Amino acid sequence: MSIVVNVNGAICDSKEATISVFDHGFLYGAGVYETLRTYNHKPFLFDRHMTRLRSSGNMIDLALPLSNRECLERIRKTMDAVEDLDEAYIRLLLTRGVGELSYDPTKCLTPSLVIIVKPHVNIQKELRTNGVNVTLTSIIRNHPASVNPKIKSNNLLNNALAMQEALKQNAYEGLMRNYKGDLVECSQSNFFLVQNAVALTPAVSDGLLEGITRNFIFEVGEELGIPIRESVLRDADLATADEAFLTSTTREIIPIVRVGSTTIGNGSPGPITKKLLEGLQAKAFAMTAT
Repeated sequence: MSIVVNVNGAICDSKEATISVFDHGFLYGAGVYETLRTYNHKPFLFDRHMTRLRSSGNMIDLALPLSNRECLERIRKTMDAVEDLDEAYIRLLLTRGVGELSYDPTKCLTPSLVIIVKPHVNIQKELRTNGVNVTLTSIIRNHPASVNPKIKSNNLLNNALAMQEALKQNAYEGLMRNYKGDLVECSQSNFFLVQNAVALTPAVSDGLLEGITRNFIFEVGEELGIPIRESVLRDADLATADEAFLTSTTREIIPIVRVGSTTIGNGSPGPITKKLLEGLQAKAFAMTAT
């Protein structure tokens, strides 16, 4: 089996995996999730992902019923069931569980926990070499007082609409603004600009998901002597940027060479982006070597 699913402790292949249509994750999008990948066959930054999963759950009054150790054991058993697995893509989905047709969370007695494991696919080399085009979307990122972007929710319609718009424009990603018009993040990744050898990224308080890889870049930058700072970023900053890149767990760092009609820097991936990518990969493999 190249894709294996663990549904509430039961391991099966992707064709056999099922969950009730009365699960509130299906009915109402009431759930949270995390996406991990492995280095040296070990789930990277596992504890940080679990902390964010629990935090997301707490914000919708949904508690994870297992300890981190129990979750890791389920992940390992699921990974063991994947044939010829090298590095893995891992997705954890926690939902409110099966219940009545009601918004009342007390109507769901037991949360559902689904784990999906499949082989991790490395990013195509030409994307690193040539960079990608990103488009500014008309889709506004959720207002923090609405569905707070800090919640890594299974209800991804806001993100999906932004990405659909980007795909229609043949863009690799869709860059969203917040309700104030500031740049915040892409539909599936965090966003950075480089100006005068300083990497800048929007603050979490501007209304975005606090990416695990985004935060890890701060640590990598400190070790490399590359300043990483939070900053308010606006459309006008794109024209004065020397470099830009996006970050995510599965894609690490991908250089951005164009946003809409604006060319970033000289239109090629820059040295800061390359150094941070090399530093991220080296640090990740070193941290999982033992």
